[in-house]
Amino acid sequence: MKLFTSSNDKKSSRRSFLSKTTLGITGAMLATNYDGLASSIERTPKSSAPSDLKITAVKCGYIRNEHSLFVKIYTNQDIVGHGQGVDGVYGTYHVVHHLAKNHLIGQNPLNINRLQEEMRRGGLFKGAQAGMYVCVMTALETALWDLVGKALGLPVYQLMGGKFRDKIRVYCDTAGSRLEPTEMGRRAKEDVDKYGFTAVKFDIDDRQDPNKLDMYNWSVSIPELRRMEAQIAAVREAVGPNIDICVDCHGRFDEASGMKIAKALEPYNLMWLEEPVPAEVPESYARIRESTTTPICGGENWYLTYGFRHPFEIGAVDIIMPDLQKCGGLGEALRIANMANTYNIPFAPHMVASYLGAVSSAHVCAAVPNFLILEWQIYFHENEMYKEIVNFDGDFLTKDGYIPLPDKPGIGVEINEEAMRKYASPGIPFFE
Repeated sequence: MKLFTSSNDKKSSRRSFLSKTTLGITGAMLATNYDGLASSIERTPKSSAPSDLKITAVKCGYIRNEHSLFVKIYTNQDIVGHGQGVDGVYGTYHVVHHLAKNHLIGQNPLNINRLQEEMRRGGLFKGAQAGMYVCVMTALETALWDLVGKALGLPVYQLMGGKFRDKIRVYCDTAGSRLEPTEMGRRAKEDVDKYGFTAVKFDIDDRQDPNKLDMYNWSVSIPELRRMEAQIAAVREAVGPNIDICVDCHGRFDEASGMKIAKALEPYNLMWLEEPVPAEVPESYARIRESTTTPICGGENWYLTYGFRHPFEIGAVDIIMPDLQKCGGLGEALRIANMANTYNIPFAPHMVASYLGAVSSAHVCAAVPNFLILEWQIYFHENEMYKEIVNFDGDFLTKDGYIPLPDKPGIGVEINEEAMRKYASPGIPFFE
């Protein structure tokens, strides 16, 4: 069964769609220090006009029991864009179809901002304010950036205005809320010694903690608080004073408990306490932030630039962490980061995707001045699936815990559709 207008699934071409007369860049200009921009333009064929490029089909596949959506956008010139969405993508196969049919097929992909705005406005009464609709739109918008980069022979960061940095610092999320303190410390030290990370993150919320007084009331009990403090104390002792530590609560607690947790962890000089309370109450974030010296981080479950305006205005967070595979797209992430910069707030994106998602995020991180750090998952090292499902050149990370920024056209990472097939979510058409 074909979901959308059919197209041959060929390897992405790097034909530029810039005519020789349109290029208009002199040899003297190329001789200046344009880094990836000049070299990309020099090696890109100039065969036809940008106006000739049209989207012909969109296909998708899901893995991880529908946690992860992958999309491909095809064109009449055999250039294919790749993108990913996460979290709010369960059951969205037909949402992908709807957005492609109504807003993308037949359009020129070079108009990324216009197409994203048309998808958003077209969904104002279909859920385009947050959640599933925005997560699907994010995957599609990301694929547009990849496609356009390939068409013009430029890496995505260059399309976004260039780069501030050549490699992207990451922290390792090792999870582990149920670990004994000594084991949590051991894992933290392993992250640092084995992989070169300069920052680590651990979860401390645990619905199964036997010391919880009520599994539905998320007030923190005194024994729970002692357990949390013991865990993070062990992490700090294991990694020493110069490694950053992040702590995640997944938006689980009430405001008073968030204050208690933030206070209890002050001696351990955290990089941040992440989402101590639900995303729906940014005012609680602001009051917790005022009550502690522990930096407060949030934004994983805020959507679109509009969703960040009020938290910024009320001083809800010290650090902002939009998820670039669900917040609205890479262009939307750029707008969020730049708005955060006007409030002097660092940008530290959340990332629970594949290496395609990680490197997609890295392009935005490179293109903004207020980037702090990007999330990285330990599963990249422990689960071979994450290397199998993508194609890219080089290594995942540098030896000192950074993502090397690709200078290939587009994102620099592509979906390995055939390798991904064995991980496909059952009962859902896979790139058909």
